[in-house]
Amino acid sequence: MAEVSATASPPQHLGPPGGGIGAEKPLRRNGTVGSVLVWAVVVAVLAGPWLERLFGLAAFGAWRTLLVAIVVQGVPFLLLGTVVSAAIGAFVPARVFAKALPRNPVLAVPVAGAAGVVLPGCECASVPVASSLMRRGVAPAAALTFLLAAPAVNPVVLVSTAIAFPGSPEMVAARLAASLVTAVVMGWLWIRLGREEWLRLPTGHAEQAPGAGRWGAFRRGLQHDFLHAGGFLVVGAMAAATFNVLVPPSVLEAFSDSPWLGVLVAATLAVLLSVCSEADAFVAASFTGFSPTARLAFMVVGPMVDMKLIALQSGAFGRAFAWRFCAGTFVVAVLCCVLVGGVLL
Repeated sequence: MAEVSATASPPQHLGPPGGGIGAEKPLRRNGTVGSVLVWAVVVAVLAGPWLERLFGLAAFGAWRTLLVAIVVQGVPFLLLGTVVSAAIGAFVPARVFAKALPRNPVLAVPVAGAAGVVLPGCECASVPVASSLMRRGVAPAAALTFLLAAPAVNPVVLVSTAIAFPGSPEMVAARLAASLVTAVVMGWLWIRLGREEWLRLPTGHAEQAPGAGRWGAFRRGLQHDFLHAGGFLVVGAMAAATFNVLVPPSVLEAFSDSPWLGVLVAATLAVLLSVCSEADAFVAASFTGFSPTARLAFMVVGPMVDMKLIALQSGAFGRAFAWRFCAGTFVVAVLCCVLVGGVLL
């Protein structure tokens, strides 16, 4: 696949698309949604005992306990991941990544995948970063590999996985291996099968607010990523708690009896729940009725294919690309999880 020619434009902020003054409206919307979700958790915690006594909702206590446990465990890692991601977007120019990658796309793909291990980034930040890399001459296959790998195999995600699955280092190794292999395979598949007409590169450039500087860009990037991803964490925690309370054990046993069905169901839940990668391990750990391979699929598929990523990729690269790339990534990720899970789990 031929490389996209570099532009002569100066480095820009790699934060949310549509930066600058116009970006304040999306930030305010994210802030409103995030605040509503936070207050929903607070109300659930404070009013839980009263609701249990008034309506006799015994199951609500278990739901509330699970919700709080998942949120409390996930928030520190979510905050750490978004701080690092915002710092990279504000202070590290994209040309640093372009110079570090081999010019041969076939060789650049595994290097870009390995870069995701040491350069944390959440799903929301990976799309604009990948777009900027392509505009600066990085081969699309390498940029897309980094897009998949960065939120899936970075140190913050691996540490949170180790804490969510104490005494199970094989789960951390399986997540690293399955995610990295998926990202590299998708990069090579794009070289072999991808078409340039599918990929619509944006021509506009985000601008910083006048006088904001890099620290202003860092603040806006941190605010956007934390509120946006934090809202999805709360939604995912609510869904996970509801799932554990309402779904009878007999249903989960049916999934356990069919390994393929359990893996597909868990992978589909990852797409629908759209939990941030810094916190999804705690949600996966709460799915005790699923097999280890199915929980691995939840953690591998989520950072690469979910509802918010499909929307972000559609806006950045076009719907023709997003649906093909996301569908291919889903299939490759599930197959990698089955293979890696069969060996390590």
